[in-house]
Parts: sequence; structure tokens; C-alpha cells
Amino acid sequence: MASEFDETDFVDGDFRAAQKSSFAASATGGTGRPPTREELDSRVTETQQRLMELKRAQEELEHERAALEEARRRRSEFQTGREEVLQSLTRGVGFLEEAEFNARRDAEQMARTLGELRDALTKVQSIHEETWTQENYNVELTRALTVIDNARMEWNAARLKWALLNGPQADQDAESPAGESTSPSLDALGFFRLCKIGLAFTWPLVLAVLAALGVFIFILTGHK
Repeated sequence: MASEFDETDFVDGDFRAAQKSSFAASATGGTGRPPTREELDSRVTETQQRLMELKRAQEELEHERAALEEARRRRSEFQTGREEVLQSLTRGVGFLEEAEFNARRDAEQMARTLGELRDALTKVQSIHEETWTQENYNVELTRALTVIDNARMEWNAARLKWALLNGPQADQDAESPAGESTSPSLDALGFFRLCKIGLAFTWPLVLAVLAALGVFIFILTGHK
């Protein structure tokens, strides 16, 4: 019959003793004696130096992180600002181009109208009534009336195109809102004025009621 299993048979006692001795030696500086004060001071100094190096490395990393964050912020500001400025400039250029086109077109039309008015003025000024004679009176008068009618047509056409030819009041009327009313409000009218207005609107109804009442009374008195 086989003997019982004993795990201590497979354990090397010398190996365990060597491990314990090596651990103790590493804890005490390689020897069995405790560390001296000089050794402890040296190890403290070494540890402080390592802490200072780690702190310096941490500060460098923090500076690097701050620089990266600033670079990211400036990059974002650049992209946002560029998009905003591009949109504003594009919209502004479009508006100004349209306004310039309209202004140039209006200027061309105004120059054309100005030339037509100058021609009409020259033709009217060229009428010299003192040169008419009894023989050509009717012909010159007809010609002068034709010139005046044509000049009047040019003037009316110019007034339709350009509101400034109608005077300052016309410009103010053109600039005022279409829905603005110049009539006074009901609150500004007095009580008696309102009564008169109401009577003016309702007197036909009052007359109709009185006529119907008279007919009704006539019918009642006629049957008695």
C-alpha cells in the first residue's frame, strides 16, 4: 500500500531560506544590518530630487496643455470668424452690387429724362412771338401750341418717373406708410361732434321709422 502524500517532500527548504535572506538584504541595503543615518539622508535626498523632477515634468506638461488649449481656441476663433466674415462680406457685396446696378440704371434714366427736358425747354424758349406776322400767325400759333403740348407731355412723363419733381410734399407722401391715416381719431372728437355725426348717419332710418309710425296711426284711426 502506497504511503500518504506529504507536500513537504516537494518543498525545497534551502530555496525558501535563500528567498527570505535576499528579501531581508534588499530591505536593509544588501546587508543584515539596519541602514545608517547617512544612508537614510541620502535616500531622502534622492527621493526629494525625484519628486522635484516629477513636479517639474508636471509643470511642463501643464504648460504644454495650456498652449494646446490656447492653440485650439485660436483655431476655433479663426474658423468661426472666417465663416462669419465671409457670409457678411458676401451678403454685403451682393446688396451693394444690386444697389449700384439700380443706382446706375436710375442715373441713366435720369440723364435721359434730363436731356428730354432740356430739349423741350430749348424748343419752348425758341418760340418768339414778336416775330410773328399777320400772314404766318395761324401757322406759327399752331406750331407753338404743338411745341407746348409736347413739352407738357415730357414734363408730365418726367413727374411720373421722378417724385422729386412734384416738390418736397410729394417726397414726404411717398416716404410715408401707405396705411397711415391723416384723419383724426374718434377720441379727439367732442361729444356733440359725435352726436352730429351719428345723427347724420342715422337720420334716414329715423325718418323711415317716423313714416311707418304715421302710417300705423293712420290705419288705426281709420278703422275707428
